Amino acid sequence: MSKLVTLLLAVVFMGQHLTAQYSNPKFKEARIPELVLTFTKTAGFRHKSIEKGVKTLREIGRENGFIVLQTETSADFNLENLKNYKCVVFLNTTMDVLNDQEQKAFERYIQGGGSFMGIHAAADTEYNWPWYGKLVGAYFAGHPNNPNVRTAKINVVDKMHACTAHLPSVWERTDEWYNYKNINPDINVLMKLDETSYEGGTNGDNHPIAWYHEFDGGRAFYTGSGHTDATFDEPHFRKHLLEALLWCMDRQEEN
Repeated sequence: MSKLVTLLLAVVFMGQHLTAQYSNPKFKEARIPELVLTFTKTAGFRHKSIEKGVKTLREIGRENGFIVLQTETSADFNLENLKNYKCVVFLNTTMDVLNDQEQKAFERYIQGGGSFMGIHAAADTEYNWPWYGKLVGAYFAGHPNNPNVRTAKINVVDKMHACTAHLPSVWERTDEWYNYKNINPDINVLMKLDETSYEGGTNGDNHPIAWYHEFDGGRAFYTGSGHTDATFDEPHFRKHLLEALLWCMDRQEEN
């Protein structure tokens, strides 16, 4: 992956250099696009929506001046490679996906000012790595079944963040709704599930479904949606993802 990143940056730099030289002068200040790494390795259940999610993140990146690369190779979690990325996204990862050395490299990446975004099953990942549990903000504790995908209402409790400012105060949508355990008390909750609007919730009145926080030198964001392909086609959710990524990359004021 590191060689691929180097080649990609060289191609982008060459293209921008030629643009600056032969096109409108305003392009002279163009910069090399920032990179986001999307990690999709699974060691348990594999969501069919992973491919759709990657496609969506790449589209969002192209539309907003950053490049999204995908990997399922845990060996890419080394400092030499990770330093190339403004954000690392865990997209529907499951169970144990990094070894001890790779975990330490990721910890150092965050401690050095890196950022993390978890989508849906990122909370169903690395149960034996307490640091990761605090980073992601909570662990998966189950979900309703028969059916597992159902309609529920989300209460948007913080509309000051750019990723929720566009949403209605009560957002009704269909997805697979996780219950959570070991919830980090330091997370800033953005949205909560209204458990009276569906059956199968076990967190009660305090059922966060999206949150963010600064952690161990870096930034972390998590959203519980993302089980279905259809989720990634929803304009509200795509905007939610975009603004979350821009916050992780510390670029929210530029959009």
